[in-house]
Amino acid sequence: MKKIIYTISIFAFIACTEQPKKKADDWITLFDGTSLEGWRAYNGDQMPPGWKIVDEILTFTTDQILEKDYDYKGSRDIIYGAEEFDNFELYVEWNIPKGGNSGIFYHLKEGYNGPPEVAPEYQLLDDENYSEIHNYELKDWQLTGADYAMHVPDKTQKTLYPPGEWNSSRIVFTPEKVEHWLNGKKILSFKPWTEDWYKRRNSGKWNNAPDYGKFKSGFIGFQDHGSNLSFRNIKIKRL
Repeated sequence: MKKIIYTISIFAFIACTEQPKKKADDWITLFDGTSLEGWRAYNGDQMPPGWKIVDEILTFTTDQILEKDYDYKGSRDIIYGAEEFDNFELYVEWNIPKGGNSGIFYHLKEGYNGPPEVAPEYQLLDDENYSEIHNYELKDWQLTGADYAMHVPDKTQKTLYPPGEWNSSRIVFTPEKVEHWLNGKKILSFKPWTEDWYKRRNSGKWNNAPDYGKFKSGFIGFQDHGSNLSFRNIKIKRL
């Protein structure tokens, strides 16, 4: 009996020591397809009109805005307001229509007129059709995957699926390096708060936004730019 107990103890010890240090549950699910818990309007206390869960997907459409909501004056941008994040890896799957426009914000603080005044943005756009539909000439820092008005994605590494199809994006943020990924490929990287970063920051776009990019932690948010939007599989990992 003692020999059996000793053998079981040895196997239990080996099993414990061989467990990986990182587990799948390091990921924090921000949206699981069933609940909007934690989500609300920027500078608000509830979700703005037009945002709903449809077939386990977080969606915005103008069709979902009811007549009683026509007088709504608050922000239509949304945030995950349950907690703030500093260093992280964020994963999001998204789908926008022809001519669509949106963005992913991080290190977002409330109390401003809108997220772009303060938060860096991973741009989401229909690169191919936006200019023609909106009669607007796009700059390279406005295309999908750009660190909006700051850093431009590498076109040679960029694969963007057409409107109506799902794309995946990752943002990895640490003080040593920020990475933007699109559909499994890294499309840009930079180091924040360096001399080069401040040079870009002070180049004119943010002259009226003195707090842009200065915060080292904050909320995750999505931009409503008037087009239909779909998001799913939203998760984040602290680094």
